[in-house]
Formats: sequence, C-alpha cells, structure tokens
Amino acid sequence: MTALRDLPVPTRDRFPHRRPMPTRWQDNDHYGHVNNVVYYAWFDTTVNGYLLDHAGVDTRELAAVGLVVETGCRYLHPVSFPQHLEIGLGVERLGDTSITYRLAVFADGRDEAVALGRFTHVYVEQSSGRPAPVPTVVRNTVTPLLLG
Repeated sequence: MTALRDLPVPTRDRFPHRRPMPTRWQDNDHYGHVNNVVYYAWFDTTVNGYLLDHAGVDTRELAAVGLVVETGCRYLHPVSFPQHLEIGLGVERLGDTSITYRLAVFADGRDEAVALGRFTHVYVEQSSGRPAPVPTVVRNTVTPLLLG
C-alpha cells in the first residue's frame, strides 16, 4: 500500500461519495486552525455515516462489525472555523475481512484536498471478537466506492 505522503494530492472528482462537514468553534486550537484530532472524527463520521445511510440496515446490529485498526492523515493546508468542508470517500482496498477507505478533506473554494486520510476496518464477530468476512450487505454497499 502506498504511503499517504507518496500519493498525489487528489481533487474532489476523484471521490465517488462526498459528505458535507461543518467546522465548529471548538474544533480550533490555540493556533487558530482545526486541531489534528478533529480530522479523525470527520473520517469516522464519513465512513460510518455512509454505511448507515446506504446499507439499508443498521450495520451496528450485524453479526460481524468493523473495528478500526489503522488510521492516518496527511495534512496539506490548514482549515479553521467557520469554513465549510466536504469529505471525499472512496475504497482503496476491499479484502475478505477488511476494508481500507481513502478520504480527503476539501475546503470551500479549493478543488485540491487540504488533507488526505486512510481508515481501515477489520471485521470481527460481535459474539467472539474473532475475524469474520466483510458482511455481504457491507460489501455490496462499499463496492461502488472502489477507486480505480
């Protein structure tokens, strides 16, 4: 898998799904820009929001659920409240038991990403915590997001 630092800076049209994301006053740190930890909350909200909105079921109630095992973010340009953002979402890799998502943060007025992220879910049985196949409903939901 290519390191985030080695990927080209993407544009909005590269992502099959985009979700509006507001910034909040509390997101800004004392340097006047959104703190790095907030980006991970945006990524989590975008991935899980997409699954809940598009799967037709509550994915939290499936026998196997996706747990985050790895995340990463490459910060390219600062953003701050009250900017309006959009988070791009695509699937980098769809495996037997895991999904790796690629995400990008886009600010109003900029076509190139201001941050680039990666987010990996590994599926486990809720009852045992053992690895499990990606549920069919989840696989079918994320397949349209596969990046070429």
